[in-house]
Amino acid sequence: MSNGFVWFAFAFWIGGWAFNEWLVRQKFSNPVVNRLAWFAVPVIFGVSLIIIWEGVVVAFDIPPILLPAPSDVWVRLTHSLPILWADFRQTFLKAVLIGYAIGCGSGFIVAILIDRSPFLKNGLLPFGNFVSALPIVGIAPIMVMWFGFDWPSKAAVVVVSTFFPMLVNTIQGLSASSSMERDLMRTYAASWGQTMVKLRLPAAWPFIFNALKINSTLALIGAIVAEFFGTPTVGMGFRISTEVGRANIDMVWAEIAVAALAGSAFYGVVALIQRVVTFWHPSVRSGRS
Repeated sequence: MSNGFVWFAFAFWIGGWAFNEWLVRQKFSNPVVNRLAWFAVPVIFGVSLIIIWEGVVVAFDIPPILLPAPSDVWVRLTHSLPILWADFRQTFLKAVLIGYAIGCGSGFIVAILIDRSPFLKNGLLPFGNFVSALPIVGIAPIMVMWFGFDWPSKAAVVVVSTFFPMLVNTIQGLSASSSMERDLMRTYAASWGQTMVKLRLPAAWPFIFNALKINSTLALIGAIVAEFFGTPTVGMGFRISTEVGRANIDMVWAEIAVAALAGSAFYGVVALIQRVVTFWHPSVRSGRS
């Protein structure tokens, strides 16, 4: 029965792959059907991988401590919803979202200030490149010592992780408009603020949203890693490190699944906002954002 299931899993994967290959080559006249087809491709691929995972674990009798089956992870997830919700609230709703907002917002504001000050541009950017290269495992213990064991220290790690990607991308975006376009604004006697709002910021939006999308994943990673260095008895990182020590690997995978879903949803929301704001950009018009 185990061998039959693993053969079924591989057959399903091959069939799903072939169907996806056919699906991506289709151009449906109905935009709703076209959108559903675009959405179905990653769903089919993901379901195929999960079925193969289940089949391999069952067929080769892999110990749960090494790799639990997806069915075991699902059972643990559904029976641990209160714990997972508390961890999600502590890590994502508090540390990630607050740190993300502060880090991205302050990076954007400082980029505007740097654009007005050559001194800041020459003095702060090299320092920013240095700080952005610091590993999370190096700054997380320091932030825990400064801000305590609760979520503010994790939010501080997220701020540091997201500040400089936003800063660098915004500065690069503000330089995206051509000199001819800026000269045209000067011939209209436009002020610095008018040029910024009507020309330079619209040109910088694709760069800014690239930073926002990158930071949506960096923020979650930074908060989870920071919880390994001190936290109350709640949080995704705390739960992962604790349950690994207890050999409850199915709980670890349940936390990973929640983190993956939260991170993907966060990234998707930012990408949808990007499509609305930068509807004029070629990557959005061609559907590749």
